[in-house]
Amino acid sequence: MEITQDTKNNLLKRREIQFILESESNPGFEKSRKSVAEKLKTSEENVAIKYIRNNFGSREFLVEAFVYDNKEDKERIEPKKKEKKTAGGSS
Repeated sequence: MEITQDTKNNLLKRREIQFILESESNPGFEKSRKSVAEKLKTSEENVAIKYIRNNFGSREFLVEAFVYDNKEDKERIEPKKKEKKTAGGSS
């Protein structure tokens, strides 16, 4: 894992990093989150992966992640996941 960009955002209490991750296949959000947490010696619950990009045929993946100072800041700032609606309804 090679960090290409690392900036501190004091307003949102987070580090905004971009890094290159080498992998045979798409590492996915979970593996990327784990790699960031291990490299920066923080908890996985403080890491939010924004995107994973790659050029076709390349083994290098460009990943952007936000590393928050604590879990509360992450929950306050990151968008919430929408709940899926169940099929059907009342008859």
